[in-house]
Amino acid sequence: MNGFVASEPLAKARSYEEHMEAFIEPKDRPVFHLSPRVGWMNDPNGFSYYDGEYHLFYQYSPYTITWAPMHWGHAVSKDLLSWKHLSCALAPDMPYEKHGGCFSGSAIELPDGRLLLMYTGAGENGKRKDGSPIEHQTQCLAVGDGVDFQKYEGNPVIDGSSLPEGSSTEQFRDPKIWREPDGTYRVVLASLGPDKSGQIVIYRSDDAFTWEFEKVLSRNCWRYGIMWECPDIFTLDGKDVLLVSPQDMLPHRHDFYSGNGTLCIVGFVDPETGMLMEESTSGIDHGTDFYATQTILSPDGRRIMVAWMQNWDAIAGSIPSTRWFGQMATPRELSVRDGRLYQWPIRELEGWRRNRVAHSDVAVGNEPIALEGVSGRVVDLLVNVRPEGDTYQEFILWFAQDKMFHSSIRYRPAHGTLEISRIHAGMRRAYVQHRKCDIPGAPAELSLRLVLDKYSAEVFVNDGVQALSMTLPTVLTADAITFACKGQVSIDVEKFDLVDPAEE
Repeated sequence: MNGFVASEPLAKARSYEEHMEAFIEPKDRPVFHLSPRVGWMNDPNGFSYYDGEYHLFYQYSPYTITWAPMHWGHAVSKDLLSWKHLSCALAPDMPYEKHGGCFSGSAIELPDGRLLLMYTGAGENGKRKDGSPIEHQTQCLAVGDGVDFQKYEGNPVIDGSSLPEGSSTEQFRDPKIWREPDGTYRVVLASLGPDKSGQIVIYRSDDAFTWEFEKVLSRNCWRYGIMWECPDIFTLDGKDVLLVSPQDMLPHRHDFYSGNGTLCIVGFVDPETGMLMEESTSGIDHGTDFYATQTILSPDGRRIMVAWMQNWDAIAGSIPSTRWFGQMATPRELSVRDGRLYQWPIRELEGWRRNRVAHSDVAVGNEPIALEGVSGRVVDLLVNVRPEGDTYQEFILWFAQDKMFHSSIRYRPAHGTLEISRIHAGMRRAYVQHRKCDIPGAPAELSLRLVLDKYSAEVFVNDGVQALSMTLPTVLTADAITFACKGQVSIDVEKFDLVDPAEE
């Protein structure tokens, strides 16, 4: 960007990440899951398509592998799988960011060709009686050319003063911006409402720089956790879909668990009230590690979702690394069928498939079996399970396995539940080690897709009606995959190695 001069904090971050990146071997990273250039990563930010490439920014602390005042890391990709790191995009260098930094946000291309970043500035608004700071979260802008970004002199552009009376500006963040067909702009934001639980609000602008409060879109009313983070609203397959990430949830059977989770609300926006009328609610991902979703409408019309593949309650022990922490989930194509959200790995992943191995009509019983050519830690595995007889009680798939370690998938058709577990994966602390979800219809036949990438596993059930994500600390030499059943089933298996075509 002509005339751009990086502030001292931004220049320092860029110099540091460029120097330290050389100490991270490519072999020590995931193959196709984006990890931070150095240091710490959490929420995806600014997911956008600009100048012929996908841009993905992320919450970033280059200097530590723990959360610290937030910067924006930055990477680009042609296929959402092979990523190139760019220089740090934002660093906390303004008074309205001096407490927590540059929090999560989004990006959009302006009519003049510039890329606009909209983010939350985490500043201070006085002190409490005990001397601790009162955080004040406001919404801010930066404009640039896809590499360098200049913060808007009029920041903050939304200070929260027009929120409904009683709303909190200490919890007011995560703008997701879009442009309407008439050329006006909207941004959806999360805040704590007057009842001290989450609410989702929308602001309006004619030019993306001057904003006014428009409406409350949805209220939590203490149903799912307390604060709702990372809101995203879009229309898909004739339905309006709201994605949020609730904090401090209480469990609701298998769809929601204690802690920080994800929520999908499917319905329609009432034209009279402007409120989202809910038709169904469900978790987005039922594994141990998935949070802070963000979506994009791709140039070819697909709704694609990314998320942080991690859990705030287990961040200390997931991946054996000393110079980077955190990764994004495999980007997923979304659809709505029968009022439910379906997810499937982006089709570009199929272009990475190599070395196909297939087995058909394999009889599986109580004794574990391995199949020739079916192993690995960077693989795409498809398994179809059919019951044989009436003794079928449970199907089990073990992966990332050796004599000491394994993780597992278990399906119990009588209960209609599927469980993913890493109890024996090498975790050395008592974090969450397994999760369970209901499979709609509790079918006897089951279709599984397991995507492995060194330090992670993602399971997609019955064409994507359920998804479960989990990070793995297991040594990479543990790469066996085996099958067993309580009772008798027949399985078809296809296994592919996943290889970056650019590396061949």
